[in-house]
This record gives sequence, structure tokens and C-alpha cells, in this order.
Amino acid sequence: MDKLDIDILHSLLDNCRESDRQIGSKIGISGSAVKSRIAKMIKNKVIEDHTIKIEPSVFGYNLVYIVVTGQNTNEILKEIKLVGEPFVVVPVIGGITVCGIVVKENVEQKIEIAKKLMKGSRLLSIFEAGNPEIRSELTKTDVDIIAELAKNPLAKVDELAKKTNLSTKTVARCMQKLQNDEVVQFTIIFDPKKFGQYIPFVVMTQIDGKFDETVKLLRKEFGSSFLMKPFVSKNQLVLFLYSNDIFELDSVTQKIRTSKGVGSADLFIPKKILFQHQWMSSAIREAKSSDKLHLAYH
Repeated sequence: MDKLDIDILHSLLDNCRESDRQIGSKIGISGSAVKSRIAKMIKNKVIEDHTIKIEPSVFGYNLVYIVVTGQNTNEILKEIKLVGEPFVVVPVIGGITVCGIVVKENVEQKIEIAKKLMKGSRLLSIFEAGNPEIRSELTKTDVDIIAELAKNPLAKVDELAKKTNLSTKTVARCMQKLQNDEVVQFTIIFDPKKFGQYIPFVVMTQIDGKFDETVKLLRKEFGSSFLMKPFVSKNQLVLFLYSNDIFELDSVTQKIRTSKGVGSADLFIPKKILFQHQWMSSAIREAKSSDKLHLAYH
């Protein structure tokens, strides 16, 4: 792994549908060089898969984060499913696991249930992440396209049109809307343990100041260290970054903690990032069976 590989990963994490030529033009190498490097990272299993990330709020779900001790993923998932559907599970260095859970309703009640299930020293933190501001509604057409993209995030427009019985123009327009509104993110799953000299890390921040201003400040100050787009909620900002060494990692984290508008910032070094898609499959099935043309969400 070198800096060019990191730059390519950054582009793929933000939009894995970008062409090799588009990525190359941004980082200053040829499209064929990008293709060769991606193939090598897939062979070495740095890149594990392509996937999509959908904002739970567009399907009417709330997002709750839980931080627990222990890394028995099967046991943790079993407990989580008594509360809601897993969204993301991240075992991190230090024997801790960070989980995102999608919850349809009765959020406070579900949080209390989780506290009882994971009582004692196991539960380190639990909080609801406020839903982000999504600027558009999902139509039945959008849902049909998302259902196919969930199967293959790299599907071409004409292939999607064929599978959904829509025109290529309609598919292209819908996909552009979904990306512009940040409803869907086309991304990849990577192995943090195979970054060589680089260290991927996550800083989970709570914003106490003006959210938009603080986000703008953090992007300006630390954007060069971003590995992918932050997860944004009304009061939470999850930053995905990388550093050259442990000392730089510590320095960046401390600077984030003391940035204007940041109330708190917790550092996590992931060993693996496991996106869970069962909730999405359930949400898509429910949306398809709905009588409403537009889906309501918070």
C-alpha cells in the first residue's frame, strides 16, 4: 500500500461506480494504472466487496449506536436483534465492538431494553443518532432501482433499466437524484488490517455547536486525512480517517476534540467493518408492498 492506493480507496469508498479514468484524472495517474492497482488490492483482499449504504431514515428507521466490551460477533448480533436490525458492526482494537442498530419505532423503549440486555460492564455507551436531513422522498421507482443496486452496486444503467422495466433515462435520472441527495452511497468493504504502514481509524464526535459550521470546519481542517465521507446525523458526526503512524493518529484525534463546536470525540481503530443488509431487504420488501406512492420518513 502507498499513498496512491489510499487515494484510490478514498475515491472508491465515496463512489465505487466511478470509472478508472475518472479516478485517475483526480489523483494524477492513468486509468489503466488505477485499474491495475484496484486489481492488486482485490487480489490481496484489501478490497473485499462492493456494497451500498442507505440512510435508514429514508425508510422511516432511526439509528442507535451501542458500544460494548467483547468481540463475539455472533453473540452480539443475537442480542442486537432483540432490539432492532443491525446496520453496521465494527470490532475495534481494545476488545470493544461498536454497533449501529436500525429501530423502526419506540426508540427510547428499545434503548432501555438494550441497556438491560447488555447490563454491567459490557455496555459502555448507547445513544440515538439524530436522523440526517434528507432532501427528497423515495418513490416506488426509486425503491425498485435500489432493490437491484443492493444485489449489484456496479450494475450499468441499461442493465438496471432491463431488470426494472424502466427507461434508461428514468433510471439515470433516479440514480442522479439518489446520489445528489446522499440517500445512497456506492462504496466498498475493505480490510483495515491490510493497510500496511497506514492506520485507518474512526472518530465518533458529538457536535455541541452549530452543526453545519462545525462540519465545514472539520472538513477544512482534516479533509486531507479523510478515508471516506463522514456519517452525518443531526448531532453526531462519524469521521473515517487514516494516518501515517500512531503519533499522527493521536495528534489528529486531539485536534478534533479541541475543535470549535465539538462536544466530545471518541477514537476507535477498527479491525473489521461489517455492514449488515438484512434490515435493508426487509425495508425494501415493506416499501414495495406499501400503497403509498411516496414513503414518509422522519
